[in-house]
Amino acid sequence: MDDELQQAAGRLEHGPLAGFTVGVTAARRADELGALLQRRGAAVLHAPALRIVPLADDGELLAATKEIIDQVPDVVVATTAIGFRGWIEAADGWGLGEQLLARLRGVELLARGPKVKGAVRAAGLTEEWSPSSESMAEVLDRLLEEGVDGRRIAVQLHGEPLPGFVEALRAGGAEVVPVPVYRWLPPEDITPVDRLLDAAVSRGLDALTFTSAPAAASLLSRAEERGLLPELLTALGHDVLPACVGPVTAIPLQARGVDTVQPERFRLGPLVQLLCQELPGRARSLPIAGHRVEIRGHAVLVDDDLKPVPPAGMSLLRALSRRPGWVVARADLLRALPGAGRDEHAVETAMARLRTALGTPKLIQTVVKRGYRLALDPAADAKYADA
Repeated sequence: MDDELQQAAGRLEHGPLAGFTVGVTAARRADELGALLQRRGAAVLHAPALRIVPLADDGELLAATKEIIDQVPDVVVATTAIGFRGWIEAADGWGLGEQLLARLRGVELLARGPKVKGAVRAAGLTEEWSPSSESMAEVLDRLLEEGVDGRRIAVQLHGEPLPGFVEALRAGGAEVVPVPVYRWLPPEDITPVDRLLDAAVSRGLDALTFTSAPAAASLLSRAEERGLLPELLTALGHDVLPACVGPVTAIPLQARGVDTVQPERFRLGPLVQLLCQELPGRARSLPIAGHRVEIRGHAVLVDDDLKPVPPAGMSLLRALSRRPGWVVARADLLRALPGAGRDEHAVETAMARLRTALGTPKLIQTVVKRGYRLALDPAADAKYADA
């Protein structure tokens, strides 16, 4: 029991994501997401995969706003709180705010979820209905049940694709007026995105987070431009965990055959909590030389004591852990080292640094003229004998 309490205390001290590196592709609320991850111990690599055209500069939104004022729709669907607030603020900036609010007071206003409902009410409006599920599918079902033939329906977009939503309304006979609250464009400086891609394909990331479908699509597009798409998809399929804030965000990845994880509630907090469960669960834990050793992305837990390890050392440790207790030849370890060339002396240098970083020299044994092995506890030998 004392050991369990000690391990729990160790986890609290360094955080559940300590030793893991998480990529953040968000343009909006990236600081908030990064802070949540860092607070739980993660190293964060941020590269906004998109930039946002400011609302007041967007001629498409101005045109849609004027169209709604001139030809009042029967229904307005508000999809996001920040998008709806931004629309009202942009209309105010154009001197059209009061006219827009007057039109919205006379229509059937549907709000997707409680946060959107709050934004609607903050504008002095009242929604007619809001689904408890926050699901656009439920909004669509309600509209189709009411009947949309001949009705004019304005849909506030928010940079997210609404797959099948607009098409289903039009197929039902509705006239749909898209209201693009902002538009996504590629980032002006692509260098951070390229760094993020390089880190992903080289397994320098443990997880990659997505909070919008356009960001996911943009990252995939950039990978394709650089000829890295197959490598990125392989990494996301095996070693780098793709985590999406919700199912709509995951669509571009799923279209490429990538399975993602998503929280039950489509919010940043639950997304971070999901990573706190998933990443430690994927880490390799081994009983070595009387110690419990857990191998994470850029660090190792030795009896819940966090030990940062250089990249070359992590490469060696992963190679040894694939066959715990077995001797791994220097030539095989050399191949595991990134950019090491042909000199096996590089293995000895990296191994010395690895042992220093671990602080427990007996974890890795030297087998003269053969190579190195993890000093797996005798009781565990049988379990890994056929590894």
